[in-house]
Amino acid sequence: MSWLLAICLSLTVVCLVIASGDGESRLNRELDHYVQQRKMEFDQIPIERRQLLEKLSQYINDCRSDGESIRLNFICTHNSRRSHMAQLWAAVSGVHYGISELSTYSGGTEGTAFNPRAVAALRRAGFEIQGDSKTENPHYTVKMGDGLDNMISFSKRYDDAPNPARGYGAVLVCSQADKSCPSVPGAKVRIAIPFEDPKISDGTPQEAETYDQRCAQIAREILFAFSRVKR
Repeated sequence: MSWLLAICLSLTVVCLVIASGDGESRLNRELDHYVQQRKMEFDQIPIERRQLLEKLSQYINDCRSDGESIRLNFICTHNSRRSHMAQLWAAVSGVHYGISELSTYSGGTEGTAFNPRAVAALRRAGFEIQGDSKTENPHYTVKMGDGLDNMISFSKRYDDAPNPARGYGAVLVCSQADKSCPSVPGAKVRIAIPFEDPKISDGTPQEAETYDQRCAQIAREILFAFSRVKR
């Protein structure tokens, strides 16, 4: 009977892995390791932040229940730092948790450029990003893993192409954009999840550390929101 017990235990482990959604990752190794680290930090998220993030989780659940595609547009003032980070971590979260009907976007109340400091922080986290900051508004190719579609990141207004014109969830990730956009035309829902701007550290010895901290916070909280989606 020992062999039968061993088989049953093996099947149980396999079932648990499948149910958890944490099977073999499609993300590159470095990015997957970073995701696992941030998931271990969920207990660091304050209750008031969790309440904001639950609104995002609920919107994703509602879209899935209605059989609709999930389109998330992350909006800040200049579309240079936090909105790009949030968009890319939402894309990673969708891959990690197996939410295939997801599309992510980012924009600002005005367009500027994807800040190279934010690009550097995302590279340190594991994203493979090709491109440089020699042009006024550079376009970067972002790769998360083999077999996954590349993403093109550049600064734009929230209502500029290729961002959707209607039928999306608007997620405002800075307080200034939150105040500037009391309503977002075409959005099905407006969710405010503000993050502190890492720009405050530009030109200081703490610059890289501040960007890394903000990158980690955004990754941790977006992953938490997706972890609350029903699967």
